[in-house]
Amino acid sequence: MLTTTLNNIRAHSPCTEGWTNLLAGLNKTQADDEPLPYAHILEINGLADTLWCMRAEPQHRRVWAEFALWCAEQVKRLTRDGRSLHALEVTRRYLDGYATLVELRAACDAAAAYAAADAAAAAAAAAADAAYAAAAYADVDADAHEKQAAKLLELVTQEAPANV
Repeated sequence: MLTTTLNNIRAHSPCTEGWTNLLAGLNKTQADDEPLPYAHILEINGLADTLWCMRAEPQHRRVWAEFALWCAEQVKRLTRDGRSLHALEVTRRYLDGYATLVELRAACDAAAAYAAADAAAAAAAAAADAAYAAAAYADVDADAHEKQAAKLLELVTQEAPANV
């Protein structure tokens, strides 16, 4: 199970509303170093705040990238641009150890050139860079938000995989 701490979250200057809500949900008044499962953050503050809190634990970047890729794959049907689809494929290969960082950057750079004009391409380009950006596409269909929350919960309650 992936965890962070309130001190780690606090070090990244969370918004007042989200911070206050998290402390209240945990029955705490200040930050501490007690392990805090991301599943609890998701339950208390919801998806957007949980995604924001990911910055507190960059050593789990593989999990965050897996989530971002999953989000982007949910909207890939909205693009026909080969560069964006290729970026998704290269991201998967990179996470599985079959593509280099140079290949990943090249594919994402090519997709990003197209992304300014295509929202689905933007999701594909974001997949390699930040899970938080991919969450912006939650309104693609009515239950996307719930699907994203369920997928994130699945990822954060498993053992952390080796990082890439």
